[in-house]
Amino acid sequence: MTARRNFKHQVRARAAKTGESYTSALRHFRPTPSGDVMSEARNPKSVRLAVAQTPVREDPRDVEALRESGREVRALMREASTQGARIVHFPEGAICFPSKFVMSVDGPDTVGPADWDRCQWPVLQSELAAIAELARELRLWTVIPSVHRLTGPNRPHNSLYVISDRGEVVTRYDERLLSKTKVSYMYSPGVSPVTFEVDGVRFGCLLGMEIHYPELFAEYEKLDVDCVLLSTSGTPGNTTARAQVQGHAAFNSYWVSLSGPAQDSVTAPTGIVAPNGDWLARCPADGSPSVAVVNLDDSSEAATSALTYARPWRRESRSGLYTEHQVSDPRSEDRTAAF
Repeated sequence: MTARRNFKHQVRARAAKTGESYTSALRHFRPTPSGDVMSEARNPKSVRLAVAQTPVREDPRDVEALRESGREVRALMREASTQGARIVHFPEGAICFPSKFVMSVDGPDTVGPADWDRCQWPVLQSELAAIAELARELRLWTVIPSVHRLTGPNRPHNSLYVISDRGEVVTRYDERLLSKTKVSYMYSPGVSPVTFEVDGVRFGCLLGMEIHYPELFAEYEKLDVDCVLLSTSGTPGNTTARAQVQGHAAFNSYWVSLSGPAQDSVTAPTGIVAPNGDWLARCPADGSPSVAVVNLDDSSEAATSALTYARPWRRESRSGLYTEHQVSDPRSEDRTAAF
């Protein structure tokens, strides 16, 4: 703690002397593991991320609704680009989140196996192609959830497409820990985590109700990601999403971007949490389609302490550090030993 305070004091002293911001002053310093300070910092990693909230529609039979969703996605892509974003992140269901009742062969009042022939696949694919083309035009990495069709009779995946700034799908994440309804009637689960890099910043992907599984976030920490992108269609009545996201970010000392439906913006705000667990930016809680844009900068005040001290220490402490300090002592082994 003393080393951390001394480091921050030196950075703030330089900022006060030169008139620089804290972040600008920080670029002249880099703490060593011992707490000493090197006078010259290495180039920090930084990328500008936009997170979007959009209305989520539930009927993949509705051609005009699919097209309207596509138009809204592309409008927010343009807004993100105008604000200088290099990557934009959308919610589950940004084009459509197929309702379990609409898709059910036993519906519309009973949930049963999904009939995927009801989906307007050509329209969905056309909208995704238009999104990819715009990503190329804007030179904007775009992370967009959608249903990923498999070879029949297999059910599709619930997926996150990662579209590069060249308009190409470079990878895809498939939701692994599905809800009971999803896995019973609708989707085939995915099998592995997925990472990708933009300007040297490494991202991991999660989807749907995977917000509830801390082991998935810990898995990405081990994969050395800088930010996890979590897309959800929202859970009615879930008022803990903001606390969960802050906890995942702080526990793992990385950024977390939460993208959800515009209609859930009051209870589950779309936004970005820093590695210290603080919200950096949130979309308006008014139900409107919008984006929030921030720089993911590992030399920022919101990140440097968590990345420089907390994350390395947790890794060290989990690597067997304590074994050599354990002792063999009868008073330790006897759990009933009195005071």
